[in-house]
Amino acid sequence: MENKSLKAAIGVVALGLAAATTAQADTTACLITKTESNPFFVKMKEGAQAKAEELGVTLKTYSGKFDTDNESQVAAIETCIVDGAKGILITPSIPDAIIGTIQQARDAGLLVIALDTPLDPIDAADSTFATDNFLAGELIGQWARATMGDKAKDAKIGLLNINVAQPTVGVLRNQGFLQGFGIELGDPKKWGDETDPRIVGHDVSEGNEEGGRKAMENLLAKDPMIDMVYTLNEPAAAGAYEALKAVGRENDVLIVSVDGGCPGVKNVAEGVIGATSQQYPLLMASLGVEAIAAWAKDGSKPENTPGKDFFDTGVALVTDKPADGVESIDSKTGTDRCWG
Repeated sequence: MENKSLKAAIGVVALGLAAATTAQADTTACLITKTESNPFFVKMKEGAQAKAEELGVTLKTYSGKFDTDNESQVAAIETCIVDGAKGILITPSIPDAIIGTIQQARDAGLLVIALDTPLDPIDAADSTFATDNFLAGELIGQWARATMGDKAKDAKIGLLNINVAQPTVGVLRNQGFLQGFGIELGDPKKWGDETDPRIVGHDVSEGNEEGGRKAMENLLAKDPMIDMVYTLNEPAAAGAYEALKAVGRENDVLIVSVDGGCPGVKNVAEGVIGATSQQYPLLMASLGVEAIAAWAKDGSKPENTPGKDFFDTGVALVTDKPADGVESIDSKTGTDRCWG
């Protein structure tokens, strides 16, 4: 069954509520991503470029050298201001550190839209187009709990996050997973302060396969009998699987993740990942360009999804082992919708 938030996002697109039909020929938009190598951001760039060409918008793209490269993002924003851009789409590397520079852009009359990763606070941007990252985590948590059944009460859980800066996107996914699994949260704005004895520990992966492997090795050193693993994204999940395989435990540990890229969905089909929450970066970026075009045309700003403080671009749980009470799609459908 298709997730309701995805249906809502698709419905909004179909109605054209967030779209601008034309753009002024001199409209320039900037896309600033965390890196240029991650398939998620590659697809985001493709979506932005395609929509910019359709609407006659000039798109300039920038990226950091690594996930937490705030300095490069600051320089990119300053360049966009000087270049006379009408708006900026940004996946902030460190959501609280970039706020001052983003305010400079807004003060200069640019529309600033955060993609995927909300700023902290979220209203530091004019709008945010993103997956409901808490829901994405909650879905895989609910699925994991249902799949483990009675064993969930004695689970040994390892959590692979992105980095110690705790960017909003990682916190939301982590805390959503824990709540979905039935674990009482501490401060919902950070991970690591929970007291549930089922949590073996948190480690960081930098969102890549090698980092996931090292983080999993660290957690196995704490408790070699971990049987439930949450990962921030699918590259980290692939690394965790390799670490488990190296000690002969790849078949008796449940791994869940978030992203929905084609390699990750393939890993669901092959049993490497039990379930993943699929998000839609192309939609985030294309809608973002439409919003900047509308802003340039008549000064209108995008509206949030009703009941939320951002525009929800949808999420769907992908698994080939559906659980009662948890909406999901299978890996075949996930493959039809995947990216990367």
